[in-house]
Amino acid sequence: MRILQICSARELGGGERHVADLANSLARRGHDVYAVVVPSSPLHPELSALPRQNIRELPMRNSLNIVTAFKLARLLRELRIEIVHTHVARDYPLAALAANRADNVQLVLTRHVLFPLNKSHRLTLRNVARVIAVSQAVADRLRVSRIFDRSKIVVVPNGIDIDRFAASRERASDSGLPRKLRVGMIGHLAPIKGQKEFIRAAAIVAQRRDDVDFVIVGEDKSRKAENRLSIERLIDQLNLRQRVSLAGWTDDVAKLLGTLDLFVSPSRSEPFGLSMIEAMAAGVPVIATMSEGAREIIDTGKTGRLVPLRDVNALADAIFELLSDAEERARLSRNAQLAVRERFSLERMVDATEEVYRQALEDPFVRVI
Repeated sequence: MRILQICSARELGGGERHVADLANSLARRGHDVYAVVVPSSPLHPELSALPRQNIRELPMRNSLNIVTAFKLARLLRELRIEIVHTHVARDYPLAALAANRADNVQLVLTRHVLFPLNKSHRLTLRNVARVIAVSQAVADRLRVSRIFDRSKIVVVPNGIDIDRFAASRERASDSGLPRKLRVGMIGHLAPIKGQKEFIRAAAIVAQRRDDVDFVIVGEDKSRKAENRLSIERLIDQLNLRQRVSLAGWTDDVAKLLGTLDLFVSPSRSEPFGLSMIEAMAAGVPVIATMSEGAREIIDTGKTGRLVPLRDVNALADAIFELLSDAEERARLSRNAQLAVRERFSLERMVDATEEVYRQALEDPFVRVI
C-alpha cells in the first residue's frame, strides 16, 4: 500500500511516538510510507525507517489553511497515495479536503483523546473512511458525538516495542548498586494528570518511611509555566524538596522506567495511558486511578492496582503497601508483562491498522462493527 501519515505536532509526546512507531513498522513491512510534518518537526529523526525523500514539510498552522490543503492534494496525486492517515484534530479538515480533491484516496483518522470534536466536523469529515479510536472509552465518546457513522469507528489500542522497555529494566537491575526506592509518574504538567495528588500522596508516604524518593517527569505546556510553578509551591508547602524531584521531560522513557520500583498514574481522566503500558512492559508495578484508560488496561489485583479518582489517602496506602511487599511487586510485574505482550504489542497494533486500511480500500462504507 502507498500510505501517507500526517502529523503537525511541534512537540514529541505519546501520540507522536505512536505515529513514528506505526510509520516505521509499516515501512519495514514493505509498504510505501510517506509522512507530512511541519518544518522543524521533532518527528524527523524518529521516522528512521523512511527514506529522507519520503518526509515532506508543509506549514500546517491551522485547519482552515486552504493553500496548504491544495498543496497536500497535489502531493497525494504526485505520490499516488492510497491511504491518508492523520492523527491531530487540527489536521483532520486539511487531510479531508486534500483527499477529496485527489483520486482513489481513502482517509483514516486516529482519535487519541476524549475531548469532543466540534459539530462542524460532521460536514468537513463526511468523506472519512475509518476512524480509529485508541481505546473503547474514546470510541464511546465518538459514538455519542454522532459526528461519524458508528460503522466507521474501530478500536485499535496503541502498541509499543515491548522488548525495548523490558531490556531497559534488565540493564538497570544489573547495576547492583544500593539505592533508595523510587516512585515515579510521567505526564505533561497539568491538573488533569494529577501531579498534585501524587505529591500529596508522597507526603503521606514520606512520613511513614524515609527510604523512598519520588520523581515527576513531564514538561509544562502552559503559556507562562503556571502549572510547574503551582506544583513547585505545593512541594515547598509540604517540605518535600529533598524527596520529590521535577525532572522535566525525557526522550528516553525506557531508561527512566528502568530506574523505578513503582509507577503511578494519578490522572483524573486518561483516554488510553501509553505510559502505563510502557511501565508494565518494563516490569514496573503500576498503581493508577480509575481513569477511563486505566480501567481498560489494568486488571486490578492481577496486573496492577486501581484506586478511586482524586483519593489521595487511597493512593498513598497503595504506594505504601506495594513498597513494603517486594513479592507482591514481583507478582504484579510478571502478570503485567505477560498481559502487555498479549494485548499491546507493536506488532498487534500494526496488524490491526493494516486491516483497517485494507477494509477502507475494499469498501469505505462497509460496516465493520
